[in-house]
Amino acid sequence: MQTVSLRTRLAGRSLGAIATAAALLFGASVSASASQANEALIVTASNLATNQLLVFSPAGTLLQTLSTQGQGGVGGNAGGVAAHHGRVAVVNFGSNNVSVFVRGEWPGGLRLEKVVPTHGSPVSVAFGEDHLYVLTTTQVESHAIGHGGVASSADGVTQLLHADGTAAQVGVIRGGLVITEKSNAVETVKLDDRGAVFGAVSSVADIPANIDTPLGLVTRGNEAYVTIAHADEISLVRHNTVLTTTGSGTQHAPCWLALEGAFLYSANTPSKSVSRYAVYGQHIVQDAAVVAQFTGGPTDIAVRGGLAAVIDAAGTQSRVSVFNVDQDGNFTPRSVATLNSKTTNGVAIVAGD
Repeated sequence: MQTVSLRTRLAGRSLGAIATAAALLFGASVSASASQANEALIVTASNLATNQLLVFSPAGTLLQTLSTQGQGGVGGNAGGVAAHHGRVAVVNFGSNNVSVFVRGEWPGGLRLEKVVPTHGSPVSVAFGEDHLYVLTTTQVESHAIGHGGVASSADGVTQLLHADGTAAQVGVIRGGLVITEKSNAVETVKLDDRGAVFGAVSSVADIPANIDTPLGLVTRGNEAYVTIAHADEISLVRHNTVLTTTGSGTQHAPCWLALEGAFLYSANTPSKSVSRYAVYGQHIVQDAAVVAQFTGGPTDIAVRGGLAAVIDAAGTQSRVSVFNVDQDGNFTPRSVATLNSKTTNGVAIVAGD
């Protein structure tokens, strides 16, 4: 089990909270209480040789440490952990498979459902309504979700445009997928009526001439927002075409994205910050250059249901920071859990029961 040291930014700690923190210092998992049964969960992966799913409460309490039965080792990507309808998928880069977890028997908990083989080393996962999509270093594939959970065999697979090991993230749009490769490719692939990957990938049209290292993306409906990290830009893709591109201002290399309501959030790795943008129609307007600042460079971000979670890493440690998000998109710090490893990868929020 990974050792965790916890500092929680909450006033009025009870003796019970102090006891919980002490338990974490000794690497003990803490059972969920009745009050936690309806809470959201924050999940990330240790990404070590023996990979583990780490499950936190919004208060920063480590609730579970679960083996993925696979090997970590992924980097330079987002979406290494994804959550949808109480199911969580985690990439095992070193063992060519994806672990799938579901809600367990005790309130609020997760249990391993299945380890799904993939056609290469997975870097990013995304859920559709009835499929799990897996991006590997060279391909993208689809796995149907049925009564038996996620299917072990892919029902669709196709090669990426460059397939040179620079794959970064996959996202789901209406009738298709959007994919980034750091070697300057933003591409889409169609899904058939079942939701399976169908046909070959194609490059989106009207990519900015100064494109340099597309990395993170977030999708909603038939739209995708994509970071052009080293050009300090974010682009809107709709109907396989870049419609608009906006600069990141004073914050450099917007890398990873999250979207909630009218607001788009970018985690800016070298600037160690999160920025907020207002998005509407074809507009992406920076609303606040900095809504949160971090010790290290953020490597992934998730926003859902009034919560935000950000992973950052510096030196030999990484941190899981949780924020409350109000209706104006402001971040208020809620908790920080510090992990004694810099390899932590991916973050997702599992909705409460």
